Order: sequence, then C-alpha cells, then structure tokens
Amino acid sequence: MRLAVQALLAGAAVVLAAPAPAASPEAQARLQYLQHCMGCHLEDGRGAPERGVPSMHDQLGRFLSVPGGREFIVQVPGVMNSGLSDADIARLMNWLLPRVSAATLPPGTAPYTEAEIARLRATRPVDVPAARQALVDLLENRAPMR
Repeated sequence: MRLAVQALLAGAAVVLAAPAPAASPEAQARLQYLQHCMGCHLEDGRGAPERGVPSMHDQLGRFLSVPGGREFIVQVPGVMNSGLSDADIARLMNWLLPRVSAATLPPGTAPYTEAEIARLRATRPVDVPAARQALVDLLENRAPMR
C-alpha cells in the first residue's frame, strides 16, 4: 500500500511539474485586457466618461488616422504603467483594436510590433490630457467625436 501511495504521489508530482498548455495569443491578450484594462475601460471598451475614463468603443481606431495618435494610444498611463512587456502590449493592442473599434480602424492599419512598442514607451507625453485634447481637436476637424 505504501509503495502504491508513493507511486501515486510521484505521478502527481510529474503532472504538476509539467508546464500548462500555452494559451493562444488571443486568449493571452484577452486575459491581459481583463486584468489590466477592464477595471477602467469596462469589458467592451466603453470606459466611464463621467469618471474621466474615455470610451475606446468605436473611437480608438480614429486616433490612428491623425499624426501622433498611434503613438498616443500606447503612451497613456494605463499602458505605460501596466507592467506588461512590450511584446504583451503589442499583442494586446493588436487584439483590442479590431474588437472595440473595428468600425473606425483605418484600412490597412499595420499591427503593432514589439520593437515599435519599445520605442514608443521610451517617451511619454508630459501632459496626457493636453495631448489627448490636441488629438481630439484634430479629429473634430475631420468628423465629430462621440
């Protein structure tokens, strides 16, 4: 009996030590959104404008159509301070954009790369609200923001 218990425990140790199957990149991105972004931007990206958290829903893609917008959306404090790696942020942004803002993505939008995220995270706007307002002003000259 003792030998059977030892064998069972040894087998359990092998199973527990084995790496878990890797989640798909999409599943990883979704989980990271839920862990790092959903608290403020809600599950569907609508944010809480009454609390100063802008909606990303059908808006985020519009930022990609103005100079500085692509940079800005990965330089906001929530992204910069998330603790995610550059590769994680690239994967998250590439997952997020078509999910929350497919209707406003410019045609042919290039995916973010890890190297691009690293370059963009090396700098940040000094005044994030002013930088956002400048982009919104550019966008409003094209079409009103919702």
